[in-house]
Amino acid sequence: MNVAAAPSRHWLPPSMAARLYLIIFAGLMLAQGLSFALLYFERMQSATAVMFNTLEHDVGTSVAVFDRLPADERPRWLNRLERDNYFYILGAGAPGHTLATQRSKGAVDMIAREVGPDYHVYGNTTSMSPERYQVHFTLHDGAPLTLEITPHMKPVASWLPFVFVLQVVLLLLCTWFAVRLATRPLATLAEAADAMKPTADGPRMSQDGPTEVARAARAFNTMQDRIAQHLKERLHILASISHDLQTPITRMRLHVEALDESPEQDKLLDDLREMEHLVREGVAYARSAHGGAETPVRINLGSFLESLAFDYQDVGQPVSLSGTIDGTSMVRAQALRRVLGNLVDNAIKYGGSAEIGAKRDPQGALCITVSDRGPGIPEGELERVLQPFYRLESSRNRNTGGSGLGLAIAAQLTSSIGGQLTLSRRDGGGLTATVSLP
Repeated sequence: MNVAAAPSRHWLPPSMAARLYLIIFAGLMLAQGLSFALLYFERMQSATAVMFNTLEHDVGTSVAVFDRLPADERPRWLNRLERDNYFYILGAGAPGHTLATQRSKGAVDMIAREVGPDYHVYGNTTSMSPERYQVHFTLHDGAPLTLEITPHMKPVASWLPFVFVLQVVLLLLCTWFAVRLATRPLATLAEAADAMKPTADGPRMSQDGPTEVARAARAFNTMQDRIAQHLKERLHILASISHDLQTPITRMRLHVEALDESPEQDKLLDDLREMEHLVREGVAYARSAHGGAETPVRINLGSFLESLAFDYQDVGQPVSLSGTIDGTSMVRAQALRRVLGNLVDNAIKYGGSAEIGAKRDPQGALCITVSDRGPGIPEGELERVLQPFYRLESSRNRNTGGSGLGLAIAAQLTSSIGGQLTLSRRDGGGLTATVSLP
């Protein structure tokens, strides 16, 4: 069964705030334009009706005045009887053709009824762009009189465009305020979700504001508490089991060591050592979620990294410092040392050596790298190896003693102190682990 594809929405802006701006402002502008058009149409209709009503009576009076005036006095009255839309001509006027519009025919008929048949009224059109037509009269002394009419609306007031611009600005401000008021709780919710930690010390959402916002804030805070409680219970169970296993494992190792030396004894001791290693790393993984509880301190980053590298060099480990960084930063020193120590141990175990580097990215974040020249990790596995108990059998076999928790501990501890651990393939072979801290 074919399912119709959803219609494309590429023409819409990506953010919800921008979409609300577009929809609300477009709707308000459409309503404003429609109101303006209706008002203009009503004004035109009213002006036309007023013009025709004035025209009917005014023309009758004016023609009677011209008819009664002596011929030599009529020119002086032309300006007095001139109006906005029409004026009089003492003469036959310009040649034209038959009246073309219903409005002009109606005006001529109305004038003819008003002045009566004695004046032999008829009309003709002299122009269509703009519309202009003439009404011709014959006065009682036989002199021709022409009325030239040019229907048009009164020009728009000079202050009206400024009022329209002011209305548009007011609509923009109201739209911006309404959208900001509606989307701010969503932005706050997204920030709280991004900052949520495994422990319960994440930021709490304020439960003030409208009913819907307060309800969403309460739901988010409750969800955060439940997640924190669930993780605490899981980590507590893991830590308790790992801790309680140490005692029987120790007793078993003592019993095995008391046996006569044999290949079977060596195999049992190797298995017990592997179990002890797994139990210790299980406890370390459970504790790594609470690294954020440490109080941040200001340290000299260069000295901190040199001290870490020298500690490994003092015991004969191939660890080098390829780059350093000046200045000080507020960090959780013990947790950061555990993270870097875990990564360095991992690099030495699988790559034979470790290289520590440090720099700041363009945004000012601290980036510490630990690189090796080992077999590396396939591109598609770089994120999966950060999950607990996930191992790469092809490149790192079980004989090395790996439990699949080393990178998971480093990743979780980095997250608990507000940072991020990422893995990438190194140019020329090997792996680079990058710890990014704000």
